[in-house]
Amino acid sequence: MRLVDYFRGLSDPTRLRIINLLLNDELCGCEIQRLLGMTQPLVSRHLVYLKRSGLVVDRRDGFRVFYRPAKGNRLRDLFNFLRRAFCEQEPFGSDSARMHAVLAEGGLPGRECKQQPTRALATEAKLSRRKAQ
Repeated sequence: MRLVDYFRGLSDPTRLRIINLLLNDELCGCEIQRLLGMTQPLVSRHLVYLKRSGLVVDRRDGFRVFYRPAKGNRLRDLFNFLRRAFCEQEPFGSDSARMHAVLAEGGLPGRECKQQPTRALATEAKLSRRKAQ
């Protein structure tokens, strides 16, 4: 990835808030949504942008997709700088404090969430059941 791509990815306040959370822990989209109080489509759009810019990577676990910061020498230095900068400004400090408080109380609500299969998968399952009968 080019340096320009990294900075494009960081050029939005919402994406900065997401990166701030991910520098603390790997999270799924639904957890980020709950922590930031944003809609699923908005969070998903920003996560895709961060992924395309090379700042985050994802992994699937069933229907859930977990995100974490990407690795690399350039990124390590950039993320270290961001960690220091996030501590000094709002809303990043509040976001991190909320996340740590929730984790200290036993975890994120999203850890128990069971995201519903997509409509296409649900429809496919119905058709399979009908054919089996």
